[in-house]
Amino acid sequence: MKHLIDCAMQREEADLLIKNVSVFNVFTGELEAGDIAVAQGRVVGIGKGYRAKVEYDGRGRIALPAFMDAHIHIESSMLSPEAWAALAVPHGTTAVVADPHEIVNVAGIAGAEYIGEAFSRLTCNGKRPLDVYLQLPSCVPATPFETSGAVIDARETAHEIAREGFFGLGEMMNFPAVIGGDESVLGKIQAALAEHKPVDGHAPALTGKELCAYRCAGILTDHESLTPAECREKIARGMYVQIRCGSSANNIADAKDAIDDFNFRRFVLCSDDKNAADLFRRGHIDDALRRLVAAGLAPKYAIALATINIAECYRLSDRGAIAPRYFADIVLVDTLINYHVSAVFKEGVLVAEDGKANFDIASRYRSAAVASTVKIRPVTPQSFRILGHGGRFRAMEVQPHGLYTKETFVPAPMGELHVAGSDLNKLAVIERHFATGNIGLGLVKGYGLHGGAIGISVAHDSHNLVVLGDDDAAMARVTALLAEAGGGMALVTKDEEDVFVLDIAGLMSSQDAEVVIARTGEIAEKARKMGVKDCYEPFMTLVFLSLAVIPELKLLDRGLFDLGKWSFVPLEEV
Repeated sequence: MKHLIDCAMQREEADLLIKNVSVFNVFTGELEAGDIAVAQGRVVGIGKGYRAKVEYDGRGRIALPAFMDAHIHIESSMLSPEAWAALAVPHGTTAVVADPHEIVNVAGIAGAEYIGEAFSRLTCNGKRPLDVYLQLPSCVPATPFETSGAVIDARETAHEIAREGFFGLGEMMNFPAVIGGDESVLGKIQAALAEHKPVDGHAPALTGKELCAYRCAGILTDHESLTPAECREKIARGMYVQIRCGSSANNIADAKDAIDDFNFRRFVLCSDDKNAADLFRRGHIDDALRRLVAAGLAPKYAIALATINIAECYRLSDRGAIAPRYFADIVLVDTLINYHVSAVFKEGVLVAEDGKANFDIASRYRSAAVASTVKIRPVTPQSFRILGHGGRFRAMEVQPHGLYTKETFVPAPMGELHVAGSDLNKLAVIERHFATGNIGLGLVKGYGLHGGAIGISVAHDSHNLVVLGDDDAAMARVTALLAEAGGGMALVTKDEEDVFVLDIAGLMSSQDAEVVIARTGEIAEKARKMGVKDCYEPFMTLVFLSLAVIPELKLLDRGLFDLGKWSFVPLEEV
């Protein structure tokens, strides 16, 4: 403490001086010209007259607190933790609240331990370039209606949440169970609160007395608000609203209209799910800042959403600001419009510059617990037959550029359904953890794919195989390819087969980001040529069609599920 004080008083030399910058103050919303003095990884002063062992010329740029992500599933990038960090940190991100929900649903607690250990091994001149606040997933499985690779009940939650390695409880997606007073679900929440750890939420369209009940459980945040009115109501009930800027879902436009001079401190930024290509081409939280400002939000508010608001939401003291005693997590940007990041400091160490990470990721952590995770009972073309009885079939219509589906109905034949040449595709969700042989069958209307099948081993949230096509033989072959690969993305047409392997729990690749971006782009483009409409990401849209906690109609390995009824429904109404 005395050394910090002596450096602040200019009696002693600081470790680092970032010179010639304008410092953005998140407490006042103002810019202040001056140098930033850093000692022992903390800011000790802003102004002139400071001396330091090392000087860094900011060349007139704007210094902002480094960016945070309030809610992210790293696995959705399909990158290893190390490769993800090498992409995200150069974009100004030095802290994330990470929910390893996806990999834990495949590999249990060992999946979370893999993520935490891989990140912990990253170093840059003795400092970690990224703070990862690891949440314990709350919904493994997400609902009791599907088969996941692990089950974490209230008793195990109470044991695990007490560990130092878990920062809080991940998003509580099973909101019907919360408001219904389910003792097992409430036990998980109570275990986190007993340890004074935050509980994240997931509550689409929850309002009124149901929202009040959800808040009574102590749930802090929500990233599923659909309208400005819903955002305002959740804030009025004491929640933080996470504005999402991800690859598959983005509510910036709606949430921005809810922000005002009084409530802006209750909004925080998150990406939730962002793929490698978007990270590389568009950025991370810097991308969200650009979009918010372009949508009309004042930069002083946008910056707070990415920094101090997140720190205060999660009680991360001494973070989120450039001020004395705060950790020197600092990014330099060109303007408060483009947010082009030129330098990133983590506790006073230059961890990235000019778009490149200053830390090595060549040596990556391996874990047997997240290898060879795809186990299925063999399938045949007959596994995908759908028989009609002259009634009408339920079909899913995916909303363009979103995660939500609408229920629609199409005529059912008397006998076998053939979808080739129509606007229908068959959809299958195949259990892949225990080779049970479970196959859920459904229909998707308007996706556009024809002449074969595509499939992926990423399928929120239990991550069974999801396969879509208009040809039963092609669907069977895609399933076999995914099983042989141990997970990945696969495509089959009459002329071609292609597979991109995801060797980490069937969710992520151990290859470099450049390879992941190129190969996922190639196979997605091949699917696009099979007719998938431009309003859908060919594979990434598929992964949400089994997510039973987002409206309206979803397909699980045990059958078709209606979120509104919170129950299974038959494919055919006779």
